[in-house]
Amino acid sequence: MSKALPLIAYPDLEAQVKAIENDGYVYFPGVLNAEEVAELRAAMDRLDAIPASFDRHGTPENGGFLNKHINNAFNRDVVFLQYLDKPGITELEEAVHGDDCHVIGMTAWTTGPGRPDQTLHTDWLPIRLPKDVLADPRVKVPIFITTAHYYLDDLYEELGPTKFVPGSHESGRSPEGATEWKGAGEQSILCNAGDVVIFRSEVWHRGSANRSNQNRYLLQVHYANRMITQKFPPYLNKFQFDEAILSQATPRQRRLLGEHRPGAYD
Repeated sequence: MSKALPLIAYPDLEAQVKAIENDGYVYFPGVLNAEEVAELRAAMDRLDAIPASFDRHGTPENGGFLNKHINNAFNRDVVFLQYLDKPGITELEEAVHGDDCHVIGMTAWTTGPGRPDQTLHTDWLPIRLPKDVLADPRVKVPIFITTAHYYLDDLYEELGPTKFVPGSHESGRSPEGATEWKGAGEQSILCNAGDVVIFRSEVWHRGSANRSNQNRYLLQVHYANRMITQKFPPYLNKFQFDEAILSQATPRQRRLLGEHRPGAYD
């Protein structure tokens, strides 16, 4: 039987930073209210795939199941701008990545019944280290990339929750077929619509099979230290901001989108 991942709402920024350093993730309950959840789901439904931006839109007719994965969501509808810098979320990101951090991607992802299990993976392993080195208390690997998951459904096992292996960011490697780390197996994120979980890129995780009769909605916002390149396809100078949307962005949102002060490598 699947085990639920412990979701603890830490009351202050210092405790939240410690959680993502030590546990690999941090939980924010009730970030969105019911109206915001409905608005965001409706905005995701309006999006059409742009193949040049590496979007995907499989359907039961041509892909076996609904799999709608849209990149650069912030550039598609003004409603997504507010998810660049949601209060509480961005403060944690700036504390982890620096006050000049930026968003490296935003994906709107809808998956339908029949979506199969993923395999355990890391999104990115920046530093591979032997476990005895990582066990040394003098060693502290920086957090290079984090992802904020905005869950837009009440999650239950049949709907296909995200599975985590807690503490696996300290393994110094990707799973490579392993399913446990230090005796801990994968656990399910069983949270409510409007909750947010932020995790670092080294955590072993996967999406699980949707065995329900409903679609699952998820907005992913990826943050990083400024020195990590933004991932806005299509590349080779083909990506262009939508000026009508960008004109409505706040100074903080524009900085998160890449309007930085000049630095050493500019």
